[in-house]
Amino acid sequence: MSEQKNISFDITIYDSIDELAQDDQSLMLEAVAVRKNAYAPYSKFRVGAAVKMANSEIVIGSNQENACYPSGLCAERVAIFHAGAKFPGISVKTIAITAASDNYEVSVPAAPCGNCRQAIFEYEFKQKQPIRLLLMAEKGSVIECRAIEDILPLGFNSTFLA
Repeated sequence: MSEQKNISFDITIYDSIDELAQDDQSLMLEAVAVRKNAYAPYSKFRVGAAVKMANSEIVIGSNQENACYPSGLCAERVAIFHAGAKFPGISVKTIAITAASDNYEVSVPAAPCGNCRQAIFEYEFKQKQPIRLLLMAEKGSVIECRAIEDILPLGFNSTFLA
């Protein structure tokens, strides 16, 4: 007997960064600032990520490309891995992510790629608490997702390895 289920989630869309709470605005501005440090000579697509920890520390990351494409690393993974290395055992609360291009104006917030979703999901699963996402393009609207699990339904975790 088969069963059909619907998997859905809610997002909040803010018209601009100005509508965010002050802490979230500050976090997104950290992501915007570090986006400028991205090493993106091939794609010209710059991404910045700022991670807010439970201890209120902020950890940043930007994408780092490589001529051998698989050797590069996205901003989200740079930031989350840096957070895990610098503050082991401290929960991640929120990740602000912003994207821009040297070639055109990015007008729609870019969500994390599949590899980044899985990497963030690992931390969310490990800490047993949601990791909130704030997504923004160069300017304009900001999308808030309640948890990475929302945008990675049926995610792979350590229970499959037991």
